Amino acid sequence: MAISVCVVGGAGYIGSHMVKLLAIKGCKVTTLDNLSTGYRDAVLAGDFIQGDLSDTVFLDNFFSEHAFDAIMHFASFIQVGESLQQPEKYYQNNVVNTLNLLNSMCKHNVKRIIFSSTAATFGEPKYTPIDETHPQTPINPYGRSKLMIEQILSDYDQAYGLKSVCLRYFNAAGADPEGQLGERHDPETHLIPLVLQTASGRRQEIKVFGQDYDTPDGTCIRDYIHVCDLCDAHWLALEYLFKTSSSQSFNLGNGSGFSVKEVIDTAKLVTQKEIKAVYTSRRKGDPAVLVADSTSARTILKWNPKITNIESIVEHAWKWERFISAMPIQGS
Repeated sequence: MAISVCVVGGAGYIGSHMVKLLAIKGCKVTTLDNLSTGYRDAVLAGDFIQGDLSDTVFLDNFFSEHAFDAIMHFASFIQVGESLQQPEKYYQNNVVNTLNLLNSMCKHNVKRIIFSSTAATFGEPKYTPIDETHPQTPINPYGRSKLMIEQILSDYDQAYGLKSVCLRYFNAAGADPEGQLGERHDPETHLIPLVLQTASGRRQEIKVFGQDYDTPDGTCIRDYIHVCDLCDAHWLALEYLFKTSSSQSFNLGNGSGFSVKEVIDTAKLVTQKEIKAVYTSRRKGDPAVLVADSTSARTILKWNPKITNIESIVEHAWKWERFISAMPIQGS
C-alpha cells in the first residue's frame, strides 16, 4: 500500500519539487496550499486542495476527510529583511499557523512530520562549517520563528508522541533538471535567480552587498545546495521516521561554499551573457561565510548530494529562467 503524504506548501519552490519526487517514489500525494506565494501549475502530481493553516475549522475537516501517514511542511514566509519590518506577519504565519497544523495532526493521530527549518536559526556563526551542536541564536524574526517551531516540535514529541525531522537548509538553489519546475518567488531575493534574471534581461543589474569581507575575493561565501538534493534528504528523512520513530534535526548543505563573485562568474560562463554587477555597501547581519557541516545527515540518513558543482546548479536554474522569462507576465 502506498504511503500517503500531505505536502503543505507544495505549490512553492521546494514543495513542488518534493511533490514530483514523492509521485516518482509511488506515494499518494496531496498538496495543501493557499497559493499566496505558490502556483497551482507547479503541482505536477497528486491531489491539490486550496486551504489556509490559519483556518482551524478547515484543518479539522481536512484531516477528518483525509488519512495521512506523514506531513511535509514547507509553507513559510522566508524573507529575512521583510521579517525585520513585519515580524507580526512572520510569527502569525510561521509560528501560529504551524501550531494550528500540529494541533490538528495530533487530534487526528497523524504522528510524523518533516519540517523545513533553516540555517538562520544559528544566527552569526561562531565557527564554520556549522554542525548541529552550533548554538542557535537567531538574529531576525524569520530565524526565530523557525527555531520556535523546532522547540515546539521537541515538546510535542515528549507530550504527544509527534515524531519530527527538522531539516535546516543553507542556500537552496537550482531547478528541476528536466525544466518543469524552478524558483518563482515574488519578489525574488535569492542570488542565483537574481543573477540569471540579469542575464536574461529581466533585470538591469545585480547588486553585490560588500566586497571587503575576510574571504578570498572579498565577497560573501554561501553553501548552495541543489533543490533536488534537498528533496532527496526529505525522502530519506521520511524513511528514517518510519524506521526509527525517533525525532532528529539535520543540517543540509554541500559542505563547501561559493562566493558571490564566483556565482556571477559562473553565470557568465553558463549563459554566455554579460552580467552587470553593481558593488555596494554591506548589508547588516550578513556573515562572511555560511557553510554547513552535513556529516550527521550523511551518516545517519545516508544522504549523498549528487549535484554539488556550482556550474550544474546554475545550468539548471538558467534552463528554468529561459523558460519562465519567455512566459506572459502573470500575477503571483
